[in-house]
Amino acid sequence: MKLVVQVKLLPTPDQASALEATLRACNRAATWAAEVAFAQNIKDRNGLQKLVYADMKATFGLSAQPAVRAVKKVVDAYAALAATLKAGRLGPPTTKRHRKAISAPLGFRPTAAQPFDDRCLSWKYDARRVSIWTVDGRMKDVKYTGSADQLKTLAQFRKGESDLVQRSGKWYLIATCEIPEPEVYEPVDFIGVDRGIANLATTSDAVNYQGRGLLRYRSWSARKRAELQRRNTRSANRRLARRAEKEHRHATHVNHRISKEIVAVAQRTGRGIAVEQLDGIRERVRLRGDQRATLSSWPFHQLGAHLAYKARQAGVPYIEVDPSYTSQRCPRCGHTERANRPTRDHFRCRRCGLAGLSDVVAGVNVRNRARSAWAFVTMPVLSAA
Repeated sequence: MKLVVQVKLLPTPDQASALEATLRACNRAATWAAEVAFAQNIKDRNGLQKLVYADMKATFGLSAQPAVRAVKKVVDAYAALAATLKAGRLGPPTTKRHRKAISAPLGFRPTAAQPFDDRCLSWKYDARRVSIWTVDGRMKDVKYTGSADQLKTLAQFRKGESDLVQRSGKWYLIATCEIPEPEVYEPVDFIGVDRGIANLATTSDAVNYQGRGLLRYRSWSARKRAELQRRNTRSANRRLARRAEKEHRHATHVNHRISKEIVAVAQRTGRGIAVEQLDGIRERVRLRGDQRATLSSWPFHQLGAHLAYKARQAGVPYIEVDPSYTSQRCPRCGHTERANRPTRDHFRCRRCGLAGLSDVVAGVNVRNRARSAWAFVTMPVLSAA
């Protein structure tokens, strides 16, 4: 499986200046190449490279391999846009967002990330140094640092491209690592995980990971953002950007902690993990105006992604099931009715009287559906006689 490892670069002032000049040159060249691709309607790599390769080297000062990587970045960006349009995430062709996306060429920020392959970037793991191409020539012995686990993974499994990133005045390298996957074991049962807003995750074991603290933190951050937006000064805008990054890091840390604990329990008990398939939930539900910001900032997708990759890394079975009526269905008698859930937190079956916390009941229903789904997936295929 592929994972990324982020390490922090520790360049000297002169090295930092060279890195920034390199990013800006690469992104100027990529923006120009994107304009050519749009004007000529050429989005394949070979065709675009024939058109822009020589000018990228002569006009923008790129060497051969950085020019090739810049072309690849442009082609990948247009491919990602095409996939987004095909999936309907920008609406139908008649919408303003869709028309705007296809009416102009793509552009790249002056300091957008730039990919480097092994011809442009080499690593010295023992010395914790990298040698990297810049517009000022090859720059050797740039220091980097990271946690012990990150450095170990980097040295053992790094393979492929590394992205140079500048973020808030700091420099990072994001390296791709190919980690071997352990064989997925046959689960004795499943842990059903119900994701929500008030409770970020509730398992079928009645373990509850409350979201109250995250909601309070985000409400406080929203008030601070509103204050800074009203000021509308340069300093306020810089603080807004820092606050957005800090809020994202906080939510990511919470999701890492929750997913790590759930995967550890599943691995220790020999069970699998089951979650609801919540793709497209923002398009399916209708919300009041005061609920939209809460749902938009709800990190349920990230929690599911963390659970999925941590489960794969540990060899834990992972499955997504149909989310329909999991909080309204009685796991004992199967009766499904909206009245089974009189309040947000409580469940009481109108037929058999089973009562409990609604999120735990939902987790049990997810677990039960996972049992059936896993049995169907692993069912042997009988060949015709």
